[in-house]
Amino acid sequence: MNYFVLIIVIAVLGWVVQYNLKRKFEKYSKEYIPYTGAQVAQMMLDSFGLKDVRITHVPGNLTDHYNPTDKTLNLSDSVYESNSIAAAAVAAHECGHAVQHATAYSWLTLRSKMVPAVSFSNKMVSWVLLGGILLLKVFPQLLLFGIILFAVTTLFTFVTLPVEIDASRRALAWLDKSGMTSFQTQKDARDALKAAAYTYVVAALSSLLTLLYYISIYNRRS
Repeated sequence: MNYFVLIIVIAVLGWVVQYNLKRKFEKYSKEYIPYTGAQVAQMMLDSFGLKDVRITHVPGNLTDHYNPTDKTLNLSDSVYESNSIAAAAVAAHECGHAVQHATAYSWLTLRSKMVPAVSFSNKMVSWVLLGGILLLKVFPQLLLFGIILFAVTTLFTFVTLPVEIDASRRALAWLDKSGMTSFQTQKDARDALKAAAYTYVVAALSSLLTLLYYISIYNRRS
């Protein structure tokens, strides 16, 4: 029961963090700089000599991501054409991932190697866990297999943390060094990226608690 309560608390915390991120992004979307998110991304990529990374425009809000497979920097509607400090921070953050990829940053390399296993786990884990709980008395090994699958996804969320934190660190360093931000807007960019980082922390904690909850079910099988 204690695990269940903790999971609910983390879920509520997750909602609060997501709400805070949305509020921060809306706030800093009203503070403007001379360049759009796409222009900021291009300048940062050029400064690191990453000529082979292509910037693309993708639909949605905060759907920004870097794809190491095809070396594309995908910027959302709210970032690509916006000249706000929020857009600049997000664009620079995604460029941070491109720099990580180019420099073979160890945590990103590990995360990329885990993707096939995580994709496999995500396809099966819900059904395996459900079947494992229903058949716990007669076939406990099925739940154990589900726990192993879920553990892979949990590990992935924790490996993601240093990747995201380092990308933000690189982004903020470049924004400051390039003169893209003033003293105040640098603080605002840091605040926006910090709000985004909290979402990954909550996701990792939520996954860990859920994993421990399934383990507790398995340990009570007898």
